Amino acid sequence: MASYLKILTNIFLTSISLSIILGSFLRIIGPINQSNQISRKLNITGKSRRYFEKKLKNNKHDFSSFYINKLGSLKRLEKLMNKWEVLINENPDLDVSCYFLLLDNQVYAEIQSDKRLAAASSIKVPILIVLLKMIDRGEIFWDEELTLTKDTIGSGSGWMAYQKIGEKFPVFEIASEMIRVSDNTATNLLIKRLGGIKKVNQHFKEIGLVNTEINNLLPDLSGTNLTSTKDLSLAMALVDSGYLLKVSSRDLFREIMQKSNTNTLIPSGILRGLGKETKDTDYSLSLKGYLVHNKTGDIGISYSDTALIQTPQNSRAFASFIVKGPFNDPRSPELIRNLSAELVPFLIQHQKIN
Repeated sequence: MASYLKILTNIFLTSISLSIILGSFLRIIGPINQSNQISRKLNITGKSRRYFEKKLKNNKHDFSSFYINKLGSLKRLEKLMNKWEVLINENPDLDVSCYFLLLDNQVYAEIQSDKRLAAASSIKVPILIVLLKMIDRGEIFWDEELTLTKDTIGSGSGWMAYQKIGEKFPVFEIASEMIRVSDNTATNLLIKRLGGIKKVNQHFKEIGLVNTEINNLLPDLSGTNLTSTKDLSLAMALVDSGYLLKVSSRDLFREIMQKSNTNTLIPSGILRGLGKETKDTDYSLSLKGYLVHNKTGDIGISYSDTALIQTPQNSRAFASFIVKGPFNDPRSPELIRNLSAELVPFLIQHQKIN
């Protein structure tokens, strides 16, 4: 009996020892395997981004076709375009451009999406992308301080114009305020740091923005700074898909875009399409499962808005609208809201969209 007990005891102790050894082995191997998987994913993203940069360098005018090739065949949403045309035809004297891309369903809609129109403050989105691209390259640092100078002062929206000449601001604050309160002086500070107007335009072309161009510092009330709705939407889609920026910079882009205070155009329009209108737009949209990161523009003769839209099904969509018309004509922003409202049925991923 004593011999049997001794044997059982030895087996029990041996089992415990093997369990401890196996557990320790798995604790070591698990993180290594997880790290390798993460590294592999990051390498895939990095290779995609480098491949994209190489393609653009070889053919700077192949922006939209490259992206369409990456997605596969995109299907036009004729039903949405017909709804847009009805609204646009009610205001024949307004010049309207629209572009919508539902990334996960590989469908799109457009009306005059390549037309170059006054960008107003929507130009700040491409400027933000160029800034983050240069940060990725180590050409600018996120905590670098820029000095307020007389030549960068811009009237209109923002608070930096009222600070003392010579005061310094970190790049992360300048970039944030450019989007959050559409600060024109912050934008001009970045344009200067990016190398000036000519250099920024060169950067736009390098990342495939063939219809986007800065001709004057902000606020550019005469509307000389130009862009297209296709440029705006596809640029954001490329950022969000990892083809333009590193993962960390892509996250910064989303974080900054969600800070935008003005939500009276695309966000309000989507809420209208959901059957509700309220001043607390962002909160009401969140209750419906929507996140809308947008940047508006308003110089009186031109209204614009461009947005990254996350749906309740966690699908991604990108929409941009520009309406040019008589100065301070209330029909222009109202038309953008109505055009945005028509997106709602197509933002529901599981719904038949044809």
